[in-house]
Amino acid sequence: MATKVVVDPITRIEGHLKIECDVDGGKVIDARSTGTLFRGIELILQGHDPRDAQDYVQRICSVCPVTHGTAAAFALDDAFGLTGQIPDNGRIVRNLILGANYLHSHILHFYHLAALDYVKAPNLPPLVPQYAGDYRLPDAVNAAAVQHYLQALDMRKMAHTLLAIWGGRIPGQRGIVPGGSTANVDTEKIVQSKFILAQVTDFIDNVYIPDVIAVAGVYKDWAAIGVGCKNFLSYGGFPQDNNGWNGKRFYSNGVYINGQAGALDPTKITEDVKHSWYVDGSGGSKLPYESVITPEADKAAGYSWLKSPRYEGNVMEVGPLAKLWVNNNATLKSLLPGDAAFSVLGRHAARAIDASGVAHAMADWLMQLVPDGPTCVPNEVPKHAEGMGLNDAERGALGHWIVIDNWKIQKYNAIVPTTWNASPRDDNDQPGPIEQALIGTPVKDPDNPIELVRVVRSFDPCIACAVHLITPDRKVRQFRVY
Repeated sequence: MATKVVVDPITRIEGHLKIECDVDGGKVIDARSTGTLFRGIELILQGHDPRDAQDYVQRICSVCPVTHGTAAAFALDDAFGLTGQIPDNGRIVRNLILGANYLHSHILHFYHLAALDYVKAPNLPPLVPQYAGDYRLPDAVNAAAVQHYLQALDMRKMAHTLLAIWGGRIPGQRGIVPGGSTANVDTEKIVQSKFILAQVTDFIDNVYIPDVIAVAGVYKDWAAIGVGCKNFLSYGGFPQDNNGWNGKRFYSNGVYINGQAGALDPTKITEDVKHSWYVDGSGGSKLPYESVITPEADKAAGYSWLKSPRYEGNVMEVGPLAKLWVNNNATLKSLLPGDAAFSVLGRHAARAIDASGVAHAMADWLMQLVPDGPTCVPNEVPKHAEGMGLNDAERGALGHWIVIDNWKIQKYNAIVPTTWNASPRDDNDQPGPIEQALIGTPVKDPDNPIELVRVVRSFDPCIACAVHLITPDRKVRQFRVY
């Protein structure tokens, strides 16, 4: 008889996520992922001046606010008819601001959210209590990793200092706006940025990546655990021209479905809500511009506040692994050949490789800036318009859609990476990516299910991005999770 294992909430992620797994014969045979918060940001934005969007949406999450501001600016560029007009300085400054947040977020995820699943921490607060895990790293390597945990705090601070040079502050940066950037470009900023970036890049290349390789070396079995749906979607990222979502980007967009690579077609993106606590659960899939946002908390078939985004009906994983796979990254495929990348280790490796790639690219972008050159173009709000902003956030594909009517926001919709990855079953009862990744996971002790949280944390879910309000009197956990 199957044993039900409930982890609520999962800690060391952003926000409140619950998973329920049926464990039989030492393995997960079924899983459900539940986002326990209702997101109200789209309702808040209705009726506002469209230019408020890039400020408001940064409040979705203070870990990855920049990517929401970026996607909103892209959507407003599209709606305002500014595609092709952004000055090169403005495009590059946007990339630098977002890139700095990438470096911060990637370092944060591995060291301060996921690493303690593999690294035995000292028996000292705030690192205790913790799961009794199968910690395998040699003592000297483990001790070094603990020191790197502390060093990573300084690296995150430096990444945010770099961001503030161009964005003014973090969180709530002010550098990314419709039409480009508010930042002025001068030689002092460029030199200061290169100095900081060099230190962060050195940490990524000589500490972060070796630590990930060390973990992979002793946890080789985790290259076959947490496989998931093996379908990937990426919007790409970091524009290299001003031709909109399908222009040249540092990372190209694309999809990988049932073993075949293909071009991205945003019109194939839909949202299902059959098992989500929203109305119209039996009304079929909705396009992003249509956006189902009216809650139905007592819906019988619902078990999550997350919706179920799908691409032409397919369950799609998003994130650094998806992005690197779509871009046929040679380093990832060399490190984890064959299907080994479709795993918990693959997600961690992809994120480290992504951090290094972006860091080195930023050094080149800094040298492309023209001191005192223009960074923004004037713009006006149209009376009626629609706009779409697609960008790969640190956690994966992020899309913002806006509908403007009578110069105000009539509808706004953000489909975030965690909505893709932590989605519940869809209208065809297909489990979401995390649910599929959990199925088949070995669980040695149902009372100490460290294996389950290892799988979930490899996706770095951000429930704050996916949903935003909580009922204060709900039962928030069945047992404590560390």
